Amino acid sequence: MAQNDPQWGKRGNDGPPDLDELIKKMTARLSGMFGGKPNGQPPTSGGGKVFAGGAGLIGGVVAALWLASGFYSIDPSEHAVITRFGKAVDEVADAGLHWRWPYPIERHEVVNMSGIRAVEVGHRGGGRTKVPEEALMVTGDQNIIDVQFAVQYQVENASNFLFSNAFIDPDGKDLVLQVAESAIREVVGRNKIDFTLNEGRATIARDTEVLMAAMLKRYKSGIRITSVQMRNAQPPEQVQAAFDDANKAGQDKDRLKSEGEAYANDVVPKARGLAARLQEEAIAHRQRVVSTAEGDVSRFNQIYAEYKKAPAVTRERMYIDMMQQVMTNTSKVVVDQKGGSNLLYLPLDKLMQMNNPASLPATSSPTSSGTDNLQRSPVEVMTQPVDLGRGRGREREGR
Repeated sequence: MAQNDPQWGKRGNDGPPDLDELIKKMTARLSGMFGGKPNGQPPTSGGGKVFAGGAGLIGGVVAALWLASGFYSIDPSEHAVITRFGKAVDEVADAGLHWRWPYPIERHEVVNMSGIRAVEVGHRGGGRTKVPEEALMVTGDQNIIDVQFAVQYQVENASNFLFSNAFIDPDGKDLVLQVAESAIREVVGRNKIDFTLNEGRATIARDTEVLMAAMLKRYKSGIRITSVQMRNAQPPEQVQAAFDDANKAGQDKDRLKSEGEAYANDVVPKARGLAARLQEEAIAHRQRVVSTAEGDVSRFNQIYAEYKKAPAVTRERMYIDMMQQVMTNTSKVVVDQKGGSNLLYLPLDKLMQMNNPASLPATSSPTSSGTDNLQRSPVEVMTQPVDLGRGRGREREGR
């Protein structure tokens, strides 16, 4: 009770008012409000009308407040799912103020559609904490590998997102994590460890994204995968040293292979060029031999035709030509002494120069040239009479 109450201090010893009196006064006031009399007498018939009017007014206010509770607003990046007695009946995508039937008839759930959500597989906190039960996987060639992924996703269907997993996982992370782990294990299990560790990272990430999208669509989760990134892929720590040695051996293999290919690219063209040159030389030699043989045959046919006309003359001419050809390549000088004197002058230097003109330099003198040729190839002089084949020709004609 406040200190400015008119009954304050009127009781004995200026004490507080009696509690019973206060309760009676409050009861009388309430009775007066609802049509009763202040002294506790029963209300009249006019008071009942006042009570009914007050109750209707209170009911109208309560009904207005209940209907007003059905107003809600959503942002441009949000969708609202309307449920009527727990069943989805509508999805509102327009931003602004909307109205629905108040609780408990209808309710609305707001879902952020543009927000990017992320899930880490095999690690937490950007790689600072590893999760071995998620990261360790088996490749297609029966090797164990430590793989760490990051998956980003968005909500594309608010109704499916809410009614598929929102009651057990409001953000959808558990569902995406399980789907991502299953898809990654399947994709890694189809590839070899060398492909996964080196050039196949982008391919594995792309295949994982496609497989996750198919699985989430089949589950009607309302989730769309935006990106899948392979952050790390390495052998387990227990066998890291062995894998490093294997990688070095593979690099040495590639280096030696490249050196061998470079050597082959240098040697093989040369060998092919040499083979082509030898083949061309053989073809040219064959053509030369064939042409020479054909020329000899043609010349022989011509000589044979002349031989049939004059056999003796043709034989003599052929014999002289052959002797000239043979004597040209020899160092012997044959002298016929039948009609000559005993003193002979032989210009040996001139004879040797005629026999071998290429062996002497152009600036050398005749004397030095003849002396040099005499030292290199001595000349043998035959002074006995020689018939030069004339008697042999006559003997052949007699036969």
